[in-house]
Amino acid sequence: MAKCIVFCAGGFSGLAEPVEKDDLVIAADGGLVHTQKLGIEPRIILGDFDSLGYVPGGAQVFPAEKDDTDAMLAARAGLERGCREFVIYGGLDGPRLEHTVANFQTLQFLADRGANAWLVGEKQTVTVLKEGVLRFPANAAGYLSLFCLGEDSTGVTLQGLKYPMTEGTLTAGFPLGVSNQFVGKAASVSVKAGSLLVIYDRCNGFARREEF
Repeated sequence: MAKCIVFCAGGFSGLAEPVEKDDLVIAADGGLVHTQKLGIEPRIILGDFDSLGYVPGGAQVFPAEKDDTDAMLAARAGLERGCREFVIYGGLDGPRLEHTVANFQTLQFLADRGANAWLVGEKQTVTVLKEGVLRFPANAAGYLSLFCLGEDSTGVTLQGLKYPMTEGTLTAGFPLGVSNQFVGKAASVSVKAGSLLVIYDRCNGFARREEF
């Protein structure tokens, strides 16, 4: 199944992994600038183009007054074409915090529909873990932070980290999961019910995701 690679208009410091020929590349509004610099031809160009400032040829144009962000439009387009793996660039380091938060919700939207998605920023990677496990190798380094999304996240177990946890609960009203650290051991994060927003240093690549 093809992977969906989305380029948004925020900060971009390079690819985390090569784009394969079968990947579905989507340029969302100003994300087209990033694909042009990389010499990548997106299969889909969409958005309201308030960031890019002009409408490129062949683009799917949407009104500025709409319910979906451009990133959400791209997520829907990828799902409609059968993608269940998403890598989103340019969605963490933009000038407007509200769009970053909206992109966190886009990760949850994708997780709710059985897709695995990653926001790759200039220094950090973000994903949503819903009722499953993330595994990191022993050479993982830096910080890892976890935040509850929505209802309480229960059955949270953290292994191989500076601050372990067994069958714990994280709530949306207290930042208990912030600033954990890798300590040179194979590490894992699991949650049995609910969703976790997982933020860690980009140098650690993409964690291995497993179901229970």
